[in-house]
Amino acid sequence: MKIESPLHAEHQLDQLAGQFEHWRQTRTHPGERFPQALWDQAVALAATLPPSRVAKQLRLRLIDLKKQMVAPHVAPSLPLGFVEVPSAPARPQPAVATQLELSRADGTWLCLHTPMSPLLLDALVRAFVEGRSCCN
Repeated sequence: MKIESPLHAEHQLDQLAGQFEHWRQTRTHPGERFPQALWDQAVALAATLPPSRVAKQLRLRLIDLKKQMVAPHVAPSLPLGFVEVPSAPARPQPAVATQLELSRADGTWLCLHTPMSPLLLDALVRAFVEGRSCCN
């Protein structure tokens, strides 16, 4: 979540309050924990706005929000797998190798150094961004 100004943060807080309320109304079990994605957004807002303001607007306990603010965030482990990259059509290879560095919100990184054109890496990049372990 990118927060550019206090006004933008207030707008984001209003939107996040709606997401928390929607989650509360649609959760499957009464004691179910909030999704980590919602907590992450709340923590990001609490870095810009007063944590007490964020907790009150989101109807959270301030102590729970503060625990999330200091808790180390462990990226969820995804199963390792292979991604099928379609073979390249017969074209001249670029003279310079392509370098890509990608990261997802969950902290996973992908670093590629390849002579393939970026256009040919489409399937691999899509699979990485979508968090899939393989693709067609």
